[in-house]
Formats: sequence, structure tokens, C-alpha cells
Amino acid sequence: MTHLDRPSAVEVHHPQPINPNTAPLVPVQPGAAAQVQSVVLPDGRVITGYAIEPVKAEPVTAKPAISHTAVNVALGGIGFAAVCGGLFLLTTFIAALTAFITQLIILAAVIFGGWIAVQILGPSRGRSSGTTVNIRKAVIKRSHFHG
Repeated sequence: MTHLDRPSAVEVHHPQPINPNTAPLVPVQPGAAAQVQSVVLPDGRVITGYAIEPVKAEPVTAKPAISHTAVNVALGGIGFAAVCGGLFLLTTFIAALTAFITQLIILAAVIFGGWIAVQILGPSRGRSSGTTVNIRKAVIKRSHFHG
């Protein structure tokens, strides 16, 4: 058996309004302030306050009908803009990738060309330091052949 199943003594307290003849009278301009109300609680305390009128809800205005065609056109425009943006980004990415690959090819060509130049123009190993050409014999041979 739980505490909800057991019957218990319930005390109901009903507030009792104060007799208006016993409350002190305060001069008030008519219509200037709301009417003051006082209530006596069962333990003898007095609560005084103003009566508040409940807030009246404003009437609900009917929402305008939404055209399904307008919704479809708006969604189509958003989709089209998204596709165009995606294609723009894809094109930009492809252009950047192409430029990067081109730079890598140029860098490889420069490095390989430098290596070739060092092989040709650099100091040779175990050979003479250069090629000697006898210009006089070449000139003579040329004159001899063309003579």
C-alpha cells in the first residue's frame, strides 16, 4: 500500500474577504487606481492587492495561403544557386590543380636541366680538363677542301 492509497485527512482553507466596513478608508480619485482587495487567510494573515483583469487574447488572424508554385520556384532557385556555386568551386579547384601540376613539371625540368648542365660543364673525373682544338689545322683543312 502506498501513501496515495491511504486515506488521509485533508484540510481545505477558504480565504475570507475582509468586511469593507472594518478596513481603513483611503481617499482615491475615482478611476485613477484599481480597486484594492484584501483577503484574510485562516492563520490570521491579511493579503492585500489589486485585482488584475485577465489579458484578453488578440483574435487570431488568418494566415495567407502559400502558393505551392511559389514554393517550388523558390526551392528551384536555391537548388540552381547551389549547383552553380558547386560548379564554380569545382572549376576553381581544377584550375588550381592544373597550375600546381604545371609548376611541378617546370620544377622537375629545371632540376633535371641543372643536373645535365653540371654533368656537361662540371669537372670531369679521370679525363683531361677540357678539349683542345687546333684552329690552324681546322682552317687549313677548310681551305684545303674548299680550295
